[in-house]
Amino acid sequence: MQKTKRSGLPESLDMRHDPHFVDLIAARSAGPRIRMIDIERIDPNPQQARSELGNIQELMVSIQNKGILEPILVRPVGMRYEIIAGERRYIASKRVGMKEIPCIEMDVRDNEAMEISLIENLQRKDLDVFEESDGLKALMDMYNYSHNQISEKIGKARSTITEIISISRITPKVRDMLKSHKITSRSTILEIAKLKTEADMEQLVYEITKRALTREDTRELSKKIKGKTPGIKHFVYNYVPKDSDSFRMRIEFKKQNATAQEIIRALEEIIQKLKAES
Repeated sequence: MQKTKRSGLPESLDMRHDPHFVDLIAARSAGPRIRMIDIERIDPNPQQARSELGNIQELMVSIQNKGILEPILVRPVGMRYEIIAGERRYIASKRVGMKEIPCIEMDVRDNEAMEISLIENLQRKDLDVFEESDGLKALMDMYNYSHNQISEKIGKARSTITEIISISRITPKVRDMLKSHKITSRSTILEIAKLKTEADMEQLVYEITKRALTREDTRELSKKIKGKTPGIKHFVYNYVPKDSDSFRMRIEFKKQNATAQEIIRALEEIIQKLKAES
């Protein structure tokens, strides 16, 4: 039977191979896609905001039993991949011997990768106050972001961004002091960051720990150190026994006056505490 209808393109038309048209299609960036990637082809992010991974033993057990429940974020860098967010999951997977892990591949620039990493960690509340501060400061220093731009991208008020970034001024030595004394209150750390020198910061941390200062006390002492308020006078009760030089006692109240009953209550509290500890 003779074929009466030809298939394919008409003879009068040619297949289009316009280089400009092909380049245009190829240049369109694909959206994020999920894929399994060989773990040996993945590298940590050198700009990772987290300075410590913390205890990942529970995460390792979870991955061994159930696998990775949430893919990590990566971006292609040459023939390899760089982590945007999910370094704890990556490290835990590597330690339990996984060969490949689920990843969301995103084609983003350096500054965009840093933004995404910060936002992802902030949403998870994975960053401590110093990691958050140093991360936002890096966006400013490396990519010339203003406080307003960071505010819009992170979703926090500009005044909050300014406060957080100011914490990056605290020196490593003072940070170690805060860590050793388990001082984590953001309001307290902000007061320390307002001081100009490392010596002033150390003095404030010392007074906070020595005298168990409240937030209001810390704020007042910070002002005093900065020279913005006159010296704060505290009521001091001194006791020196007449017939013995073996001891003397000094009680300092965080106010200018104290009644006899307040002194008695303070002494009773000390006695009760000593009895409980003996």
